[in-house]
Amino acid sequence: MIKKKIAMLGAFAVGKTSLVQQYVHSIFSDKYQTTIGVKIDQKQITVADQDITLMLWDLYGDDDFMKMKPTYLIGASGYILVADGTRSETIEVALQLQEMAAATTNNAPFLLIINKSDLSETWEIAPETILRMQQKGWIVLLTSAKKNLMVEEAFQKLASLMLNPY
Repeated sequence: MIKKKIAMLGAFAVGKTSLVQQYVHSIFSDKYQTTIGVKIDQKQITVADQDITLMLWDLYGDDDFMKMKPTYLIGASGYILVADGTRSETIEVALQLQEMAAATTNNAPFLLIINKSDLSETWEIAPETILRMQQKGWIVLLTSAKKNLMVEEAFQKLASLMLNPY
């Protein structure tokens, strides 16, 4: 069986843990718990007739007090940048993390997930911002960990990219 490490990157409280919990355990909790360090979950899936074990590294949120350490990304086959659609500043954090992650992972495949799509009435990330990311060749998906919207599809898409990067 193939094992692939995926790093979850983003600012604090964007929903990285909620996305992983929804994907792996089909659960969502409204209680916010800060991730300290790293929490590792795994899920077995099949992509293009290949069985894969995804090792999901849920990393602590990047903020002014704690910056992401590149060493957490060593060995990652791919990564997911997570931003919070209700907090526009989280897209800037994702952009900064992408530069560091690309250098550390030797340009591993990645997705940008803009989470909390169920809160569209308080959305702060402009459609033009999303379009700019897509024009750079980025895959951008709008998800809701709470409502389980596009969560499975996001992880499946990244797994496919990791198996067939070109």
